[in-house]
Amino acid sequence: MAGKETDMQELMPKGVAETVPPLYATEHEDDPVARVKLFGRAWTWYVTEYDPATGEAFGLVEGLADEWGYFSIREMEALNRAKGFGVIERDEHFEPAPVREVRR
Repeated sequence: MAGKETDMQELMPKGVAETVPPLYATEHEDDPVARVKLFGRAWTWYVTEYDPATGEAFGLVEGLADEWGYFSIREMEALNRAKGFGVIERDEHFEPAPVREVRR
């Protein structure tokens, strides 16, 4: 089952990616909706915008400090492939909600 390992490491499958607005679509919203939650060790990424063509996402990043910014889903997936397991995972039970409701 070679495809199964690839599926496990795909953080933004097509069906999930289609639910996320494109980059810059929510930039004027005071409290955009977090559509996807990714996590790994001490970091959490709440995706509010995504470009499937480039793999670039935007959202709130919680870690040592909380900040809004851009991050590469492709780089995260490459890290997972390089390590052979899910260093970064998608919370499959996460329900989209305004960022103010999901942040710590």
